Amino acid sequence: MASSTTPFTAAVDRPLPHAEGAKHSWLEVRGVRLHIAEYGTGAPVLLLHGFPQHWFAWHRVATLSAAGHHLICPDLRGFGWSEQTRRGYDIDGLSDDVLALLDVLGLDRVYLVGHDWGAHVGFRLCLRAPERFGGYLALNMAHPWARQRAILPNVWRQWYTAFVEYPVLGRAVLRHWPAFTRFLLRHQVADRSLWRADELAEFSAAAQAGAHAGQDMFWQYVVREIPALLRGRWRAQQLTVPTVLLGGERDNVIPPSMLAGGESHADDLTVRIVPGVGHFLPRESPQAVAGAMRELFATGR
Repeated sequence: MASSTTPFTAAVDRPLPHAEGAKHSWLEVRGVRLHIAEYGTGAPVLLLHGFPQHWFAWHRVATLSAAGHHLICPDLRGFGWSEQTRRGYDIDGLSDDVLALLDVLGLDRVYLVGHDWGAHVGFRLCLRAPERFGGYLALNMAHPWARQRAILPNVWRQWYTAFVEYPVLGRAVLRHWPAFTRFLLRHQVADRSLWRADELAEFSAAAQAGAHAGQDMFWQYVVREIPALLRGRWRAQQLTVPTVLLGGERDNVIPPSMLAGGESHADDLTVRIVPGVGHFLPRESPQAVAGAMRELFATGR
């Protein structure tokens, strides 16, 4: 396992934020240096962050969950302190990175947690390689079988993606308009005063530094994932990994109505709605996330 105190060509070139108990390393994965933060010892749990965040998104959950678990929090390719590349930000490419990371770490099977885009990658991983995951906790993301009658009335909620997804424009917005990222962070939680000033500064700066990765990830969804969904790519796929899907009652990006309808495509899927919170469950209700982790991963339900 290769490690270093300084990554090569990282998305972010400033010091790592402090998180009690976190250990940091950089690993060579599919020819790319990926940064990981690790907490605790015990059963391995892989946690995948969303946009516009990185490993630090999990630090509040980690303080509640590290006992008895080995939490592994990677920065996805091009985000945080992982290396930026020109390509590789589509969901299958990011999934390939995660599976290769598990191989580098020597882990045959782990528990999985994903938030937002990380949860989208998580669903793909559980469909592609279910044998690698003992249980999956998905946060603030629709499953691959969301019903059209739930999607269509909520398409307007994705208005902000028009400022991010297009080549050139999206990179310019993320790189030169950090107030836009701060607005999204505030807009997507139920209580806007929840964010500390240093957290807003950290994640808006991360979006600036990883502007290419952020823009291309959204664009690849447009050109790859939307056509695949329209073709019904996942219609015949069955989710066999025991899964709990947590949503926020006041999530204005992925509302509760978009989380229903996946039970017929899964062997064991439970949907729960956390009252009074929005789209950033790891920040708004780390206790609910930690509690769901303990229940799902302890029982293997």
